Amino acid sequence: MSRYVVTGGAGFIGSAIVRALLRAGASEVAVIDNLLTGHELNLDEVRGSIEFHRADIRNYDEIAGILRGADVVFHEAAIPSVPRSIDEPVPSHEININGTFNVLLAAKAGGVGRVVYAASSSAYGDTEVLPKVEAMITRPKSPYALQKLVGEYYCNIFSGVYGLETVALRYFNVYGPRQDPSSPYSGVLSIFMKSVLERCSPTIFGDGEQSRDFTYVEDVAELNLKAARAKNVSGNLYNAGNGGRITLNQAWALVQRLSGVEIPAKYGPPRAGDVHDSQADTTRAVRDLGHAPKFSFEDGMRRTLEWYRRAAAA
Repeated sequence: MSRYVVTGGAGFIGSAIVRALLRAGASEVAVIDNLLTGHELNLDEVRGSIEFHRADIRNYDEIAGILRGADVVFHEAAIPSVPRSIDEPVPSHEININGTFNVLLAAKAGGVGRVVYAASSSAYGDTEVLPKVEAMITRPKSPYALQKLVGEYYCNIFSGVYGLETVALRYFNVYGPRQDPSSPYSGVLSIFMKSVLERCSPTIFGDGEQSRDFTYVEDVAELNLKAARAKNVSGNLYNAGNGGRITLNQAWALVQRLSGVEIPAKYGPPRAGDVHDSQADTTRAVRDLGHAPKFSFEDGMRRTLEWYRRAAAA
């Protein structure tokens, strides 16, 4: 019997990984979440098929026993926000760095088979070269970007020094159902969804020509499962994007077209710590992990908008 643990499993991406594991036939899935940014509602339809532990990765003793003996730990727990890491650097540091260290330490002590770590493309910072390649020099521009980069380094050290198998996936602007639009730190596409349903103008920070490699959450969840199974990849880092690039103005135009409305966006000053352009080179992930995204940006946006409409009507 295989045992899987998903830290941050009540979150947007973590809950997608939980559902992907169950679809793949996983017999034992445990979730760790302190519900700081996650929501139990994200697990409603699978609650009877999982173990749920309200625990905090900042507390080693709370999580060590849960991780013990797991075949794979998917480490998604984080405060995943550049602006929030600037506004509230202490809790961001404690969770994203100290919490990650605790997870790796508990995994090592508990004989975990592999840790798949949610890294971030924000580690690249602003570079003129596109697409971003894993071998590039990192230039983090925010506490969050630095914190996730430190987590990558810790994964590599635990692999090389302690023999704990680790794989790090650098996420590129993940979007999809269950992304919370209610926070001021929410992802831009979830805010676009909320805006179009409420027929109000979203605020785009900057001129809207900044671009992102938006990646549908189901593709990210599937890549996590592939990273858990792949052979001879311990200590490695992979881009977890689509390889495309969409500007915020293009994204908002698509949301309007899919909804059959015309609502001009408002524009505000650029936000501190934001990079202007981001695009993944996925060559390494395709070669080593079999990465094969299924959803185009329009397909993913259509599915996401449909989910938000159903959620709003519920």
